[in-house]
This record gives sequence, C-alpha cells and structure tokens, in this order.
Amino acid sequence: MTADRTALAGARLVLPGGVIDGGRLSVEGTRIAGLGGEVEPGDLDLTGYTVVPGFVDLHVHGGGGASYASGIAEEALTAARTHLEHGTTTTMASTVTGEIDEVCRQAAVLSELVEDGVLAGIHFEGPFISHNRCGAHRPDLLRDPDPALVRKLADAGRGHTKMFTLAPELPGGLESVRMLSDLGIIAAVGHTDSDYEHTLRAIDAGATVATHLFNAMPGIQHRAPGPIVALLEDERVTVELVNDGVHLHPSVLELAYGTAGAERVALITDAMGAAGMGDGLYPLGPLQVRVEDGVARLVEGGSIAGSTLTLDVAFRRAVTVLGLSLNQAVTSLSTVPARLMGLGDTLGTLEAGKNADLVVLDSDSYELAAVMRRGEWIVGADRFARAGNPA
Repeated sequence: MTADRTALAGARLVLPGGVIDGGRLSVEGTRIAGLGGEVEPGDLDLTGYTVVPGFVDLHVHGGGGASYASGIAEEALTAARTHLEHGTTTTMASTVTGEIDEVCRQAAVLSELVEDGVLAGIHFEGPFISHNRCGAHRPDLLRDPDPALVRKLADAGRGHTKMFTLAPELPGGLESVRMLSDLGIIAAVGHTDSDYEHTLRAIDAGATVATHLFNAMPGIQHRAPGPIVALLEDERVTVELVNDGVHLHPSVLELAYGTAGAERVALITDAMGAAGMGDGLYPLGPLQVRVEDGVARLVEGGSIAGSTLTLDVAFRRAVTVLGLSLNQAVTSLSTVPARLMGLGDTLGTLEAGKNADLVVLDSDSYELAAVMRRGEWIVGADRFARAGNPA
C-alpha cells in the first residue's frame, strides 16, 4: 500500500537534534511532509514504537540465497528485497574478486538496477587486493591495481560506481587512489598488508574509507601500528565495522567508537547470500561458503566469508550490546553512509523534505516491526491501528 497521505503518531522519533517521545511524523507521497502537530483521525497509532531513518548499507554482497556477484538481475533483486525487509532502504551492491571481464558484466547488470532505483550504487571489492589478506577472495584472480584496469571496472558501472576497495601498498595502488578520488569515486583501504606510513600516504592521496576495519589487515603492534591506527586517527576517514558478534569483539567496536566517534563509523553487513536464510552451502562469487550456526566460512580454508547479518540486527546490537545511544546508532547506520554516498540531502535523517524511508522498531526490544521506503510500506503496515477522534 502506498501512503499518499498518512501520519505516524505517538512514536518515539529519533531526530537529528535528539529523541522525541510521543512524536508525530507525516508523509505525503514519497517524502516526509512534516514533524509535529496534533493527532488527527486516521493517523496510525505507533505508541510503543521507535521510528528511525531507513538504514544505508555501503557494503553487502547478497542475501535471501542470492548474490550481487551472480550477474543475474533476478538474484540481485532478491538480495535487495531481503535486506529491504530488514530495514535497509538504500543499498550499495558489492562485488567480489573475479575475472575482470566477468566483473564488468556483473557491473552492467547492477548498473541497470541502479537506474531502476533498486540499488544506489556499485562497490568493487577486489581483485586489487593483497594475497596475504585476501580472505574470501580467490587468490589466483587477484591483480595489482593497474590504474587502467581500475578505470575499466569503474567505467563498467556506467556512472554508478561509488566505491573501490583496494590495497594501496601494491604497485599502482597510490596512483589508483588518486585517480578514483579525481573521478569522485570513494577509494577504500581494505584487504591490505599496508603499514602505517603507506596507509597515511593513501589517505593523503584521497582514500576516505576503511573497508571492514580490523578485518583482513594487519593488527596493531606497539612498534608497528599498521593501517588500523592510521585509519582510525585520521578525521578524513570513515571506518566500516561489522557488528555481528563474529567479526569483532565488542571491546574492539568500543575502541573504534571511542577513537573515531559515531560520526566517522558506518556499520555495514558485509553480508553474503545466506543473510536472511538458514545454514547450508552458498556461493560467494567463484567460491563456496558453508554457513553453520549463522557463521559463514569458506569451504576450503575456513576463512570468514562475509556475514549473515542484516542491519536491523546491527542496530539492535549497537544499542543493547555496545550501549550506543539511539542517535549514535542512527548516525552510524543511516546518516554517515548516506553522506558518504552523496545522498545526505535526501536521506539518512528524519527531516521534512527527505525521502520517507523509515524503520519502525519495538521501543523495548528494538526488534523490527515495519519498514517504509519512499512512502510505501514494505512490511508491517498491518500492525498499527488508526487513531479515532481525539478526546
């Protein structure tokens, strides 16, 4: 059902300036029309619920048994829909390492879905990454980041390439970072064996994102701080974190928040096809992944292979496990990634004139109750009663 004109009343609203209890938010068409006002007959009663902006995922490979790296539009639609039903109203589809021409073909399919409004952009993760830190990427397909090849992939996105993850210490790495920055594409440091000094050079060259910080990079040593410290300490860098209880210990997440602050953290899923599904075998690009107890690992080698996370769970863990405030959680799940993608004027916060992309959560458990995208209820609309005539 499309909410051409509707209002949500009685909810806790997480706004840029703070949290308002018993608030009212009105929607007209695809936009938030206003905040506040008296309850009117026909308003949806959201007493006991919390409303936050739709989640924005910078880094996700699939879901619902489907993969963005399949090169099949129907699979990409399934993956996007799966995460949408868990509150991700804006998705940047991530690829995995493959043959250059095959990844270009995948990008062509994904770019059509960007043009259709299903996806918000394309993120290339690999093949320009370190053999020593390749994780769930096929080692024999990895390449040095030759700027000509990087440009070939970027152009395959038909203007919709938003981010590249690469290892800047490899031959051509810094040149590629500069080129991407000049093209207005986010250069992300990840799957890297870079040291502290070279990482700083990459940041000076234009790198602005740390791909799943801590994972697939050297750890912090007292005489060799490595890329983690360089990426954490520089205010120009936004750090991705996977808050699934598997990739990072809560104390490590707290360290990152304590150093960078919520305004420099983007919580991501790094999800593969098993997100929203059960245990079993799943493809991740050309590799096979076994999911057991919700943890995804390569069949060969046993490396962690992305996650089965959805962002509603990441939000709940941020508040209930990490102890973040509602505003901090919204900042990392919506505001920061929207701003990084250049979409901060239209989404990422609850403000009049922005897209009516909303996630409704139970105010006690923070379990997902409903999702609206651009004024259309995706799930959960039947939960809420209509207000009668005010007394």
